[in-house]
Amino acid sequence: MILAGDPPIEIALKRSVRARRLSLRVSRLDGRVTLSLPKSVPNDEALAFAQEKEHWIRKHLAQQPAAEKVQIGGQLLFEGRLLTIVSASTRRVRVEKETLIVPDQPLRTAVQVKAFLNLAARDRLKEASDQYSSAVGRSYARLTLRDTRSRWGSCTAEGNLMYSWRLVMAPIEVLRYVAAHEVAHLKELNHSPAYWDVVEKIYPGYLAPRNWLRKNGGLLHQYSFTD
Repeated sequence: MILAGDPPIEIALKRSVRARRLSLRVSRLDGRVTLSLPKSVPNDEALAFAQEKEHWIRKHLAQQPAAEKVQIGGQLLFEGRLLTIVSASTRRVRVEKETLIVPDQPLRTAVQVKAFLNLAARDRLKEASDQYSSAVGRSYARLTLRDTRSRWGSCTAEGNLMYSWRLVMAPIEVLRYVAAHEVAHLKELNHSPAYWDVVEKIYPGYLAPRNWLRKNGGLLHQYSFTD
């Protein structure tokens, strides 16, 4: 559904048998606007509701961080540190103090930095997942990385772990918290008190990194790796 205006706003309709009323949500990760509604509510009523809440929607969209292109001379978060991207006569991307050194190939900078982040994320998430799965006495089946927008990680009933590679841009304790969060599901595939007891056992003091991610997670999605 499109909400007319300057600029127009695309709204995803999410019909659910469990929905009892109309409700709006603006994702802090990517600014996606979702309108949840009961299945019986017609589209024109949903549009009228969105028009009534237009000021609220635009206010929250205005608070979204602006997209920042990954390029030489720009900056990028890595393990919670803001690094300046500089070029040099090198074949690989590496971190030196407060800089991210990349090959002097401006047209490939974004692709090369993304590959670097993916590799770094896999190394750190695998190490953390191995440690926490050993702590809970359960093995995971496989580990995959994606550029997800709706969640930072997941664990299936089959024991497959999935993480967002953008977690490597957050402080390392945040990345490790997400790994602990998902690995705990190998033992408790729910969010019951028993589940949170497992999280606390393998990652004591998880509230601080969880709150960091809730407050600052949108920053990790502000970086654009496309031309």
